[in-house]
Amino acid sequence: MRKFVSSAGVCLALAIVCVLLTQPTRVGAQNLLPPSCDRQCLYGFLDQYLNALKAKDPSRLPLARNFRYSENNVAMKFPDGVWGTVTGMGDYTLRTADPANGAVGCYGIVQETNATSIFALRLKVVDSKITEAETLIRRAGGDSGPFPSKPTLASNPVFEEIVPPEERSPRERMIALADGYFSTLQLNDGALFTQFYDDCDRWENGLLTTHNPDLAKTIPVANLGCAQQFKLGNYRYDDRVRDRRFFLVDEERGLIMTAGFIDHAGRLGNYTLTDGTPVKSSMRTPNSLCLLELFKIRGGKIQKIEAVFIGVPYNMPSPWVEYPTN
Repeated sequence: MRKFVSSAGVCLALAIVCVLLTQPTRVGAQNLLPPSCDRQCLYGFLDQYLNALKAKDPSRLPLARNFRYSENNVAMKFPDGVWGTVTGMGDYTLRTADPANGAVGCYGIVQETNATSIFALRLKVVDSKITEAETLIRRAGGDSGPFPSKPTLASNPVFEEIVPPEERSPRERMIALADGYFSTLQLNDGALFTQFYDDCDRWENGLLTTHNPDLAKTIPVANLGCAQQFKLGNYRYDDRVRDRRFFLVDEERGLIMTAGFIDHAGRLGNYTLTDGTPVKSSMRTPNSLCLLELFKIRGGKIQKIEAVFIGVPYNMPSPWVEYPTN
């Protein structure tokens, strides 16, 4: 009887261990395994990728067998797209890494013949192989709106600085703050679902869209900060911010790189800001914006934002999201 109980106990213990080992680890959980590739290791993969792109030589890359690639929200064979047209790269990249999740990303400038464009890139590294590469390139052309046709990207110390331990936010909190930003943007009615620094600034496609008196001559809210713009309910025409992804959390530098879509049904015509100012919607046809957006978080508040986005067909799906089949 004692032998039977002992054997049964051992079997039960082994079963519990097996179950625990096979459970998926949620990104941000306290039991994340120690990373096999630290920040400098991930930056090394990023440098390999950028150098190979500049040289148009994908053979330099350690790609996984199941490597996946997308450019401007379109899954494509590799190498294609910018790999066939690149003629140069900018001297500076704003970079960030998440060793716990094997993610590394950057924002930079790419030249293609006569075009100069801002881009955002994320890579996924597993077992010393690049398994995923997702790129957004905002190429100027047609109606470029207020965004520069030849954008620049300069070093910004706020994005690069290490956040003191006492001012860092845990992974789950950083995700909640970024998600709250998108919830604030969605059907923007003046309510805030996240927290901002009073001097929070945002760059979109290389253009400063807050505290910018020159841009405010044509877009009045551009003279305000992040929170003030949202409190006015200026973005009421944003109907939905969907397919939100939070794939890179850099707690040391307080950076979180995200992805998603902003959908505009185009039905809203005139509306009123929370201060009583009547305005006309700038979105009058169905369209969507695909984005890769970076948030700097310090002391539990959003301090700075860097975003690259492009226009895509209305309700266009993402090649990186699994959708229900029914």
